[in-house]
Amino acid sequence: MTRSEENYIKTIFHLGGSNSITVATNAIAEQMETKPSSVTDMARKLAEKGLVHYKKYQGVSLTDIGVKTALSIIRKHRLWEVFLVKKLDFSWDEVHEVAEQLEHIKSEKLIDKIDELLDFPKYDPHGDPIPSKDGKFMERDKQLLSEVDINTKGVCVGVKDTSSTFLKFLDKNGIALGKTIEILEKEEFDQSLHIQMDEKQLHISHQIASNLYVKLND
Repeated sequence: MTRSEENYIKTIFHLGGSNSITVATNAIAEQMETKPSSVTDMARKLAEKGLVHYKKYQGVSLTDIGVKTALSIIRKHRLWEVFLVKKLDFSWDEVHEVAEQLEHIKSEKLIDKIDELLDFPKYDPHGDPIPSKDGKFMERDKQLLSEVDINTKGVCVGVKDTSSTFLKFLDKNGIALGKTIEILEKEEFDQSLHIQMDEKQLHISHQIASNLYVKLND
């Protein structure tokens, strides 16, 4: 497969999920910042290779082989992110673009060795699950901080927005995976939150809260 084909497969997976929901070509085009006609051309190529089901005016969905391929690419990407953070001291806002390049390396032996070196991590630096070699992964029981009730505590376990600017904002304010966050107050006007974290209190916008995943304390 070409790098472009792998990027399409991964994008279709992220939009359609592991259940292979049919995704509109316009949605793929928007995500990949390209023309719908280009998506249609690629969908036909991928269909010929048995990686997707494509029906004109209906959209694209992954075949079983397509899902397996997507999970393999995602596994490589997320393992590289962990490797860059744990072994090369990259910050979590730096790794995505580098991993986008490294995920296309074909050597399965290399990826297996990295997985072993890292002691088979289950999650990447942003809290996303890492598929195992056979395509299995564990989704965390989590919800967005914006949907949590007042006077509730939860541990930050992931981020929805993995952009460099958002992650730098979190670093600046000491918000990180593993931190316990308590919601003290929610503003009725704009749904912004007043939170307690460690020994300090912060006021964060609804947009920020809508991009943080937490696991509620039992």
